[in-house]
Amino acid sequence: MNITLAAMRLETERLIIRPYIESDLGASFALMQNPEVLTFMHMEVMQRHEYEGLFRWLMFSYHTPFELPFKYSFAVCSKATGQLIGWCGLGVLDFSAPDTELYYLIGREHWGRGYATEAARALTAYAFNVIGLDRLYAKADPRNTASLGVFQKLGFRFERELAGLTGDYEDCNGELLHVLERLRFAGRGRLGS
Repeated sequence: MNITLAAMRLETERLIIRPYIESDLGASFALMQNPEVLTFMHMEVMQRHEYEGLFRWLMFSYHTPFELPFKYSFAVCSKATGQLIGWCGLGVLDFSAPDTELYYLIGREHWGRGYATEAARALTAYAFNVIGLDRLYAKADPRNTASLGVFQKLGFRFERELAGLTGDYEDCNGELLHVLERLRFAGRGRLGS
């Protein structure tokens, strides 16, 4: 595993964000069984064997060094209960490599409590302060007002509506791409843990 990621443990007021461990498989799979949480994502509910393959790939991705194109997803856990309530990640924006994208998902029963903003803020600080990125992108369907609100709270600015993408990325057409520079984020107060 990437040595820096092996030591990663981000703590916020209510959350712990850390690399997945083997025992997260069941809770992570259960989280992804609600079609409502996948409404604005380019994926569908998976069978257990399909998800196990994805989960193994996510864990293997921690071996990728920061200098190479990476995709890291991390468990978002409640500090109070230890329960896995979602995930957040950073990864190459495939249709615009080597740009890096911020992404996240919070379980349906935890919506409306600010967890996505809390997790995204901590991971954004990690992207800038530890990984050393200068810029971070995020995209959302225009109907996904919750994610657009998260972007606004973190200081992302609208860059453009995605159009003209083909092949594997065609589903992203119409989504709104936002960007955040390190200096703009630094001006928004404490950078997080």
